[in-house]
Amino acid sequence: MKWSQITDVGRVRSSNEDSVCVCPEIGLYGVADGMGGHKAGEIASSTALKYLEDNLPIYLKESPDKAEALLRSFEEANLRVFRMSTEFADFRGMGTTVTVGLLVDDELLIAHIGDSRAYLIRQNQIAQITDDHSLVAEMLRGGGITEEQAQHHPQRNVLTRAMGTAPTVNLDSYRVKLQQGDRILFCTDGLSNHLNPEEIKDVIARGNLEQGLYTLLNMALDRGGLDNITMVLIEMD
Repeated sequence: MKWSQITDVGRVRSSNEDSVCVCPEIGLYGVADGMGGHKAGEIASSTALKYLEDNLPIYLKESPDKAEALLRSFEEANLRVFRMSTEFADFRGMGTTVTVGLLVDDELLIAHIGDSRAYLIRQNQIAQITDDHSLVAEMLRGGGITEEQAQHHPQRNVLTRAMGTAPTVNLDSYRVKLQQGDRILFCTDGLSNHLNPEEIKDVIARGNLEQGLYTLLNMALDRGGLDNITMVLIEMD
């Protein structure tokens, strides 16, 4: 398996509140996009992913059910972020999106909350695996607005679910059977707000992983770079 990662502050934000997770030793990959006051978003996203990196290996040893271990670590990471937000005034109200995948043999187990995304690129086709937990996404799924309206809606960044905003977490989980040559992209909305899935697919369906991420980053920056931009791209051998 091959992988590459990239993160950038963008052209507008003064700091990077995104975090990235790359742990090939346990097969864990993903991204997080924090929210909150001064530096609180950065703390939320980094705390969530660090908890998963440190504790998921323990849960995987304790449980034969890998999906259950991922769920448990996700729930505990949520509780860690929530407790920090209630114990420290500077972190009050912070939270984060988290979209991570755990590779188990030829299967990808995904845990997801928020509007960061996981895409599957297979045989020159792209599919969004995860559903956005945002106000605009819910309006789109309900038929209240069109795809074009969603792309430019003033409330497109309003989340309906995030990690760390409550003591329990309402996450989505997915299982994806993988094939040789599949590519999986994890990205924050700093990318997906600027590029549509077909544009993403045209860049990374083939060729070098690292160069593909740099190309996507530069495209997002050229279109304004309004938010932090973070990506992890993996390819199955």
